[in-house]
Amino acid sequence: MATAAAHRTTAEAQAGEAERTAAYEAAFDAAVAADERIEPRDWMPDAYRASLVRQMAQHAHSEIIGMQPEANWITRAPSLRRKAILMAKVQDEAGHGLYLYSAAETLGTGREELLDKLHSGRQKYSSIFNYPTLTWADVGAIGWLVDGAAITNQVPLCRCSYGPYARAMVRICKEESFHQRQGYELLLHLSKGTPEQHAMAQDAVDRWWWPSLMMFGPPDDESAHSAQSMAWKIKRHSNDELRQRFVDIAVPQAEALGLTLPDPDLRWNEERGQYDFGAIDWDEFWNVLKGNGPCNEQRISQRRTAHEEGAWVREAASAYAAKHGKAAA
Repeated sequence: MATAAAHRTTAEAQAGEAERTAAYEAAFDAAVAADERIEPRDWMPDAYRASLVRQMAQHAHSEIIGMQPEANWITRAPSLRRKAILMAKVQDEAGHGLYLYSAAETLGTGREELLDKLHSGRQKYSSIFNYPTLTWADVGAIGWLVDGAAITNQVPLCRCSYGPYARAMVRICKEESFHQRQGYELLLHLSKGTPEQHAMAQDAVDRWWWPSLMMFGPPDDESAHSAQSMAWKIKRHSNDELRQRFVDIAVPQAEALGLTLPDPDLRWNEERGQYDFGAIDWDEFWNVLKGNGPCNEQRISQRRTAHEEGAWVREAASAYAAKHGKAAA
């Protein structure tokens, strides 16, 4: 009798828990459908939480890894003005990483855990930062193309269903817009300079154009997360939609710069009202993503070294906080 009663109690508890979960799910789905923000203390599906952590971590990692290729040119900038601009931009990227790690922490994921996954290769960052910056013009190409692609991808994230992520993106997108304009202005200066400067600008665009298109991720039919992220309104547009939008923006800008985009198949499609463009080398994308790009090993090695060499700063900050926390108590 006691055993039977215990089974009934367990079954009733499970039924009650299932009912509560169903109610929470219904409330969550209704909030997403109504374009309301999901906040850290709100109930959310485990898969939604995991998807957000994955995306925000990859975004944060990309910001701090992305500091490396441009920082490579800080000591070699051709003028004090250009040096100041580049230093400010790299500093902005560090701040973007901070905002995004902080947003991820609202989901109960520690920053040390995220960095450990980055350093061990268990989490990824944008494949584009595994390409080298060979000339000064690459700084301009990154600003115009890479940051331009980032803006196209990130502006819709300001309407992300998760509140902390959406709010972080507002400031990030404002700063990225300056980065894009700075890159464009740098390329314009080079393009209208000496023949050698024009050739350097064209070479940089030739090398960065296709990796910039890859930044939006694989085609929609090969993307493992895109459809579900759109259903949850984490993302608002598919990879292919964003890629097309970027191409349509970039083509007239390239014409104004006096530079040619390295795609013989690029042409206006009157019927679609958009530009057609050539096939992307997805084999290259997957190869770089797997760790076989020109700079994969260098980027992670430098990141690990910087983290290790900065341990004393983190320890000092913790000791200071502990000391003053006790004093305040």
